[in-house]
Amino acid sequence: MASIFNINFVETILGKLYDIWLREFKVFLRERSRLIASIFTPLLWLFVIGSGFGSSVHLPTGVDYQKFIFPGIISMSIIFSSVFFGSYIIWDRKFDFLKSVMVAPVGRITIFVGKTLGGMTTSLVEVAILLAIGATIGIHFNALSLVQTIAIVLLLSFSITSLGLTIGSYLESLEGFQLIVSFVVFPLFFLSGALFPLRNLPTWLYLLTTIDPATYAVDALRNAILGIQNYSFVVDIGILIVFTIGFGVFGGYSFGRMKAV
Repeated sequence: MASIFNINFVETILGKLYDIWLREFKVFLRERSRLIASIFTPLLWLFVIGSGFGSSVHLPTGVDYQKFIFPGIISMSIIFSSVFFGSYIIWDRKFDFLKSVMVAPVGRITIFVGKTLGGMTTSLVEVAILLAIGATIGIHFNALSLVQTIAIVLLLSFSITSLGLTIGSYLESLEGFQLIVSFVVFPLFFLSGALFPLRNLPTWLYLLTTIDPATYAVDALRNAILGIQNYSFVVDIGILIVFTIGFGVFGGYSFGRMKAV
């Protein structure tokens, strides 16, 4: 009897997670302009910045600069799209959708995880498009590198979506959210080493890169895609997992204390 009850309980939780994830994914599919915008900016950096600086920058690794920043551009796409998932919390609160969800027999942690899974799926779709474009500039993939890339994308998107939802749970206006996020997104991206090698940096700058979770995602992606690394792949993944767990726990706690109105 107890085992049947446990199975039914798990099925109920999974069903609720699926419903919340499906709602978030449908919202994403209906906003085609959002998909176009989320792809346009990374492509602008990849082809304009990559080609512009690539004509004058010679890396010690011997890799073309455009290819060198490609893993960083993937991380950029994840950071920008995932953290802005927090703005949907504010929209849901304004239109009373969040209130109706909160009074439903669904735990707040379930809602939080469902929304985070929606952010992860969105990131996967965007990264899949970028990987296809990467093949046109000479980026080669194999089964192992694709599996490693997907794992890194899932970890980074979960942690950054959790961060965005955490910020959104404490704010009540979109203007305030956008202001705060600008202080989060750009340091995450620029300090990650997405645009430059991490070696031979000034001490103060290197120390800042070590506390940026995106640093380890970019380094792991470079290892998987280009075979270039600053840290070992195991270290990168281990630190990413720590950040993911930390952001997830803090995000769940913040979401649990959030006001529905």
